[in-house]
Amino acid sequence: MQPLIAYLTAALATARTRWHAARRDGERGDMPDQIVWIALLVVLAIAAVAVISAKVLAKANGMGM
Repeated sequence: MQPLIAYLTAALATARTRWHAARRDGERGDMPDQIVWIALLVVLAIAAVAVISAKVLAKANGMGM
């Protein structure tokens, strides 16, 4: 159990160090904007796939076998 705790402590310290370095870096300010745009594009892509699949399924269900 001790090695796991030591590993988690080291990982947390590394994450904290990187977090503070990222906060000090002035060029990372547009990161939230990029995340919003990427999320918007992902939502639009999912919506497009949903519409296309609904139309394909409706067409397939309308075909008589």
